[in-house]
Amino acid sequence: MAIDNVAGPAAQRRRGVRHHESVGSRVFDVFNVVVLLALAAVTVLPLLYVLAGSFATEAEIDSRPFFLWPQKFVTDGYDYIFGSGTFLRALLTTICVTLVGTVIQVGLTLTMAYPLSKRFLPGRTLAINLVVFTLVFSGGMIPTYLVVRDLGLLDSYWALILPLAINPFYLLIVKSFFQELPEALEEAARIDGCNELGVFWRIVLPLSKPVIATFSLFYAVGIWNDYMSPLLYIDDERKWTLQVLVRQLTASNADSENALNALEGAFFPQQGVKFAIIVLATLPILLVYPFLQKHFAKGVLIGSVKE
Repeated sequence: MAIDNVAGPAAQRRRGVRHHESVGSRVFDVFNVVVLLALAAVTVLPLLYVLAGSFATEAEIDSRPFFLWPQKFVTDGYDYIFGSGTFLRALLTTICVTLVGTVIQVGLTLTMAYPLSKRFLPGRTLAINLVVFTLVFSGGMIPTYLVVRDLGLLDSYWALILPLAINPFYLLIVKSFFQELPEALEEAARIDGCNELGVFWRIVLPLSKPVIATFSLFYAVGIWNDYMSPLLYIDDERKWTLQVLVRQLTASNADSENALNALEGAFFPQQGVKFAIIVLATLPILLVYPFLQKHFAKGVLIGSVKE
């Protein structure tokens, strides 16, 4: 009975707050819902159209400007793509470059962020200022191309990984995260005989799983979606990544014809192939994202609050 008396007024106050919500507050809530639904529709409808178009016939794609459900389901586009060695080679290339590039980029980011998080590191301020400088200024396309060329990386998969090996924004967030870790843990590990490498490997990395998961996905998405780097540095069509193949198929008529010729066949079915390859290029990221979504807020917000 006493518990009911204590909880009663609080519950009544909550009910009173809900009961006396102003008309303006309710209008604002409705407005928010409408706007968010409109944004969701703008985001989802094009994806549904591409998915539906990948299973539609060429005649239906040409005759109907927009639809979310094909009148007749066909898999001509997918059959054509999976029967092509060019697509399978581009898919395998993209997967390998993404996996290797993600491991290298995350590894370099972590190993650079950890020493920069130590205030006693000589030259730390200068190094951080140089990292911040790159957030505002970059070398540009032509100087970067000249560097890649002079290093002998043209027509090499390393040209897709090394020039963008460390994202300075990600580096600063990871550095701030490392600074927030309790120093007592590291000191205890040193007392037990660990050197700096042991502290980093046995103490810091196990505590950094949310950050590692988050930025692994960020780096992987960046490499997977990158078409500018292979477009600039890769001349051999046999080394095309999936995004370059998508770009060539959807950019212009001439590029589309060249890409379809590279798919080892005639020009059938042109529109179905375009829709199908876009779906296949987007699907892996959509499948991976839900498994790492829970780490996003924790991985990004931790380390961005304090310096």
